[in-house]
Amino acid sequence: MFHQLTDHTLNSSCQGPTPVCNKSADGDTLQLPTFSTAAKVRVIITFALCVVSAICNLVVLWAASSGGKRKSHVRILIMNLTVADLLVTFIVMPVDAVWNITVQWQAGDVACRLLMFMKLVAMYSCAFVTVVISLDRQSAILNPLGISEAKRKSKIMLTVAWTMSVILSLPQMFLFHNVTITVPENFTQCTTHGSFVHHWQETLYNMFTFVCLFLLPLVIMIFCYTRILVEISGRMAQSNLLSRDVHLRRSHNNIPKARMRTLKMSIVIVTSFIICWTPYYLLGLWYWLFPEKMEKTVSHSLTHILFIFGLFNACLDPITYGLFTIHFHQGLKRCCRGSNAQTESENNTCLVNMTHLSSHRWKGYKKEREEGNSNSIKSGSRPIIPVSQV
Repeated sequence: MFHQLTDHTLNSSCQGPTPVCNKSADGDTLQLPTFSTAAKVRVIITFALCVVSAICNLVVLWAASSGGKRKSHVRILIMNLTVADLLVTFIVMPVDAVWNITVQWQAGDVACRLLMFMKLVAMYSCAFVTVVISLDRQSAILNPLGISEAKRKSKIMLTVAWTMSVILSLPQMFLFHNVTITVPENFTQCTTHGSFVHHWQETLYNMFTFVCLFLLPLVIMIFCYTRILVEISGRMAQSNLLSRDVHLRRSHNNIPKARMRTLKMSIVIVTSFIICWTPYYLLGLWYWLFPEKMEKTVSHSLTHILFIFGLFNACLDPITYGLFTIHFHQGLKRCCRGSNAQTESENNTCLVNMTHLSSHRWKGYKKEREEGNSNSIKSGSRPIIPVSQV
């Protein structure tokens, strides 16, 4: 993603379909990357995030998909975002971690092209599906009577989002390739070096990716949620004015709750997206425009930290939609009920058996007592009562 900034970049002159490079452009011997302490910490945290993200997103996917045969378009949107986050979880995170461990690329040229393509598809899909959710929420708030067309529109927007994710990621398969150097030692890397004739062409491609992957989605999301907040504020003010004259229970209680839930979810979505990815994308922008200055100013440790911080967004998405989605709560309740059903059944069976046993013992004791009273009348002795019954 963004060529891993400075981690896997080779500043050497290469030629051929599988280039072989001997030294850097200025004639100096290359300094090969190593599995540093910062990289080790990055690998550990990345694998931890991978586990957490996988669990959270799979739970959300299960809860959203097990709510009945007919699913609302909102749950379909959540499921698509969860699938996009799972792509990041199972492709971006493991590839990044393993790549840092091996330092150089050891999976071959085909895997280099395919995985770089899949990584960008995962990143594009997360951004574009989030934009679709923003547009859908804007339509739901500004045009509440268009519920019948909401599902059809959301399907169209999702199709466009996934299609654009694939199309915009296709150049990765032609730009990335294996690059091998022989000095100071044999070293192979998956990079875009040699795919651009001039440096400005690579900068232009990176800027285009930056705009489509981050800047444009961010502008659309801010625009949508700003309109949502303005609309909600206006309706709440109008509702407060009406409630002074006519006390409508439904208008005063139910509608504001739904609006506040949407408002909170909107703020969390925008905030998490901005906080998680803005630092890393700004660092990438700095590197594309002023690579030498950034190399001298920014340490590799900060690059590792900012990349991990961006991946954390894949963990926040399921938590955000889980907290503000009623269906997710209902899915968890169904899960808890399913796990406790067997225990409750066993408890009920045990209780019934104990009741029958107590009833049987009481009948036996009653019968013995009656027989004892009959014998005592005949013999003039007192009935015998068991010690356990005293």
